[in-house]
Amino acid sequence: MAAEPLAPPAARTLGELRAAGHQHLTLKAELRANLLEALRTGGARFRGIVGFEETVLPALERALLAGHDLVLLGERGQGKTRLARTLTTLLDPWTPFIAGSALREHPYAPLTAHSKALVAEAGDDLPIEWLAAEDRYAEKLATPDTSVGDLIGDVDPVKVAEGRSLGDPETVHYGLVPRANRGIFVINELPDLAERIQVSLLNVLEERDVQVRGYNLRLPLDLLLVATANPEDYTNRGRIITPLKDRFGAEIRTHYPLDIAHELTLVRQEAVLAWGTEDSPVPEHLLEILVRFTRAVREAPAVDSRSGVSARFAIAAAETVAASAYRRAAVTGEQPVARISDLQAVVATLRGKVEFEAGEEGRELEVLSHLLRRATHEVFRARLGGADLSGLVERIESEGIIASGDLVPASDLLEAIGPVAGLAKLMSRLGMDGAESPGLAAAAAEFALEGLYLGRKISKDTDDSGRVVYQAS
Repeated sequence: MAAEPLAPPAARTLGELRAAGHQHLTLKAELRANLLEALRTGGARFRGIVGFEETVLPALERALLAGHDLVLLGERGQGKTRLARTLTTLLDPWTPFIAGSALREHPYAPLTAHSKALVAEAGDDLPIEWLAAEDRYAEKLATPDTSVGDLIGDVDPVKVAEGRSLGDPETVHYGLVPRANRGIFVINELPDLAERIQVSLLNVLEERDVQVRGYNLRLPLDLLLVATANPEDYTNRGRIITPLKDRFGAEIRTHYPLDIAHELTLVRQEAVLAWGTEDSPVPEHLLEILVRFTRAVREAPAVDSRSGVSARFAIAAAETVAASAYRRAAVTGEQPVARISDLQAVVATLRGKVEFEAGEEGRELEVLSHLLRRATHEVFRARLGGADLSGLVERIESEGIIASGDLVPASDLLEAIGPVAGLAKLMSRLGMDGAESPGLAAAAAEFALEGLYLGRKISKDTDDSGRVVYQAS
């Protein structure tokens, strides 16, 4: 159960804030202090990030300690945005700001003329409010229609119509970047911004001032700017202007999980959000098949390596297999447990998430099906290699056929298989020790049947309805 969020401090005026001994730190100083404390104490940081401990995170920590604005470079689905969002865990739980301030200015360091006047007029009676850490994060997906007004600001015609002169700074409506003052602002897919929009960020990154339609507003913004980009686009030959590249202090490369164990952990962690429960309907051996399948697709010559194969591919595959198990359970009334027959839905459902080389048009399903069979065989050899499956082979040779499919109940499959010596040992080798669930027993038995088929010990036929028949070769 998640812990209750801490209540904001009691101070409600500038005088009370001073009396409480509050110290003002800039955002980057705050991040640095909290990160150093977490490193000293071993405290939690970058929650939910898997597989970056020895590679990406040390580089990120060095960038934060150096006070650098940074770019996260990586292919799609490598967790760049997820990583940026975890930075809020390094912020103070609460920070004060001048009540009603559009730029969330600290009472000790007002920026705008209006706020400075308020502080001078109200003194210690100046009302303050508190901003939670999660509210100090802003994010914008760079799109071709993004304007300077969206990011930096523009003249507000309503304020002009109310009688203010065009030279009055109060007529400016601030954009997303100034409004993220004292927080973390993330621009996803930075190279997709038009070049003239990229130019508008130059002063923000270096001089920290903002210019709006001729106004030169000296606003020393206090923020951390994080951008994400694809390495192919983040070059001066791509869609990024060189002066903007020069203003980022750090470029950090991300990557797909290097180890199968890390990718398994990631899929299990993220798919739980869709399942709505930590009791996974997908046995461990099926998750490993999906992870190995994803890695095989990522490395396949037929797949465009420049576009990458997102980690979301494996997560979506696990969710699809789980959905198939839930569908069968709803029809049959049995416990939802995924089986090999549920993998059939993955290829057709996720084909659109993979970019193939031009010469592979028309062969997408064939390529993916082959890679899925290969991944299944690898897991079978790793988990059940050397297991005595003679009982299953004898059963098929004596009975003729064993039928399965995504809507075949586990009880029907087990009845068709009959009593087979060694099934309990198979379940034990698949991590199902002590399980008495018919669904788990059926999942283990069907995995063994598929392994026998892939090892050419038996044959298999599949019809258009998804019905599968295992029979003697």
